[in-house]
Parts: sequence; structure tokens; C-alpha cells
Amino acid sequence: MSRRTFLQSALAGLAFTVLPTWMPRLAFTPRTAQAQAQGDVLVCLFLRGAADALNIVVPFGEADYYKQRPTLAIARPDDTRVRAELRAQNLDDFFGLHPALASLLPVWQARQLAFVHACGAPDESRSHFQAMELMERGCETSGGPASGWLGRHLASLDTGNHSPLRALGIGERVPRMLQGSVPASALRSIADFHLRGDGVAVQTMQNALAAMYSADNILGEIGDETLDTLGLIEKLNATDYRPRAGATYPESDLGMGLKQVAALLKAQVGLEVACLDVGGWDTHVVQGGGEGNMAELLRDVANSLAAFYDDVEDLSKRLSIVVLSEFGRRLQENGGLGTDHGHGSVMWLLGGSVRGGRVHGVWRGLQPDNLFEHMDLAVTTDYRDVLGEIVFKRLKNPNLADVFPNYQVTMREIVN
Repeated sequence: MSRRTFLQSALAGLAFTVLPTWMPRLAFTPRTAQAQAQGDVLVCLFLRGAADALNIVVPFGEADYYKQRPTLAIARPDDTRVRAELRAQNLDDFFGLHPALASLLPVWQARQLAFVHACGAPDESRSHFQAMELMERGCETSGGPASGWLGRHLASLDTGNHSPLRALGIGERVPRMLQGSVPASALRSIADFHLRGDGVAVQTMQNALAAMYSADNILGEIGDETLDTLGLIEKLNATDYRPRAGATYPESDLGMGLKQVAALLKAQVGLEVACLDVGGWDTHVVQGGGEGNMAELLRDVANSLAAFYDDVEDLSKRLSIVVLSEFGRRLQENGGLGTDHGHGSVMWLLGGSVRGGRVHGVWRGLQPDNLFEHMDLAVTTDYRDVLGEIVFKRLKNPNLADVFPNYQVTMREIVN
């Protein structure tokens, strides 16, 4: 291991062990890619735990859906035996939206929200760890590159933007999909960075870091990246940020995370990619139907996304939002009033350039012969086709072979 590599590794480890939890985590990179025009800002939301696609975008036109889910199925839009607020919201007379997602209906009606059903990865393991690992790396096998697909996108397309906040993960650490040779920061809270208004404490920390970095030229080069990030965040007065009139964020981790992303977008600090996570989707027991555990998770996601989209409406033509999960759930409900690990999932896309107001993808149906292993929704659209089309058309990156090596992306005409 070279001295430079050792110092880089040591600094990365230091950020996770010694420095405060609010400290941005950075990876050092040489900037060797060719400069090109900047495209959309991408916001990527990962639903960790395998969200139940069949209860998110409900195939109420399928008799087998109700046959296999006698207690968990979402009622048809015209089922008057069930209260209206617990019925699916009709999308196209075959698919409906879970009632907890009703706050996103205006975006659907504006044709800036679309879904890709029966979408997912070729991995058949039904293992959360393996499925998330491969999906975040954009690979089919463990033998592919260790970097994330978004990390490779950033590395293969230098937009001329050298902001230390070009790529950001909201949370404790940089998500796997962002890892690579280009700097990516992890930020739990802009407000926490300010140590709740204690400017003296912030300055003391910065002085200590500057002294530590100046002791070594190579470490100082890496430290400059960190100090640039700290300086930029310090200028953001997040506690005084006021969303656009009418945009009300939930007081949840996701709501507050998206509020911070909106503040960064409007501050024009050079943000290109932001990643967020929501956990809790492994609903083996007491999943619920129109109401219950999963409904509450969905309501938070919908209300957070709706507030964010309303807040940044003026920027929607240069914004792409993707929601994905590692796989779906089994068609048949289990004995614990929940669902077990399945296969096919659903991706959500929001933005001014989405071919919205549609449920995209090839739907084979839920009859046993059309299911994967006679149990699960089959995957008919590879998730890399959806992400690859966004990377190519909206992020303006033609280097798809670098982003998704050993895979030929098929354009599905989901975005313009």
C-alpha cells in the first residue's frame, strides 16, 4: 500500500471513529473525466427491506390478487363495502394507488409521476443483503466493480462542477451506490453541523482540523476537500429555511431529509445527486392493508415527496426523483398477516421530464404460470434499463458502459 493510499484510508476511517456524527464523510478523487454539460439533479430514495409492490401500485383488475390476499388486499376503487379512504385510488381502470399515497395524486394528474411495475433485478436470492449490495453496485454478480453505479456516473462525467456538495447522502454514511472515486458527503443534519448555533464550538473544531491537515502535505490535500465542505455548509442557514408556501414537510427523518435537500437545491451549492433511505419494509408480520404498519410508512413517503415536490416546483424541469426497493413481496399472504420475500418490484419516477400519468412495464398477470417460480411477481423490466435511461437522457451521461458494465441498457421511453 502506498503512503498516499494509506493516508486516504486512515482519513476515511478517522471520519467514522473520531470525528462527530455530523461531520461530512469524503472520499478523495483525481478529476480526470472530460467536462460535459450538466443535466438534472437526481434524488434517489431507497426503500430498504423489500417494499410490497403489489400493495403500492395495486392490480385491482386481477382476480388472483384478491384470491391470494384475502386480508391484505387493497379494496377496489368501486368497492362500496369498504370506506372510501381505504380503497385504491384508480389510476387507469386496472392499476390503483394505495390510499396512503393519495397526496401524490396531483403529481400523477399533472403527468409528472409514473411507475414501472414488475421491475427489478435479475438476482433471485431473496436475500436483502445480497440484493441491496448488487443493486447499489449496478451488478449481477459479486464479481463486478466494488463502486456504486452513481459513483461511476459521477466519475465518468465531469460536469465542471467541483463543489464539495456535488454528491450527498442524507444519513450517517455515504450509501454504497454513491461510493467511488468522486467525493461524496454524508450529512445527517445541516442544523447539527452548526452545533445548534454554537459558533465558537464550530470554529474550534475547524481550527483543530486545519491544524491536523496542515501537518502533512498529502493529508492536507485531502483535508482541503473536507474543510471546503464544512465552509460551504456553514454558510447555509438551515434553521431559517422557509419552504415554498403550501409545502409542509412531515416531522419525520425522511421529511426533514428532503427539506434539507430542498434547501441545498435553492442555495445553488452545486448539488447534483442526493440519496436518502427509508427502512422498515420487511413486512413479514401484521403488514396491514388500507391501514396499518405499511400504510403509515407509505403515508410518510407520499407526504414527504409531495411536500418536497411542491417546495421545489420551480426546479421540477431539471429534477429527476427515483424511488426503488431491492425486491418485492410474495403474492400470497402468509399466516402472520404479512408477506414474505418475493421478486418483482415497482419503481417510482417523479419529475418534469417523466412520461407521467402511466404505469409502464410489461404486465404478465398473476396467474400461477405467469409468476416467478409460481409464487412471485416476475421481473419483466431490469431496473438498470430505467436508471440507465435517466442517466443517459436526464443526467446527460452517454457513458452507460462505465455506469453499468457488462450490461446493455434498453431504452424503455419512460422519460423524455
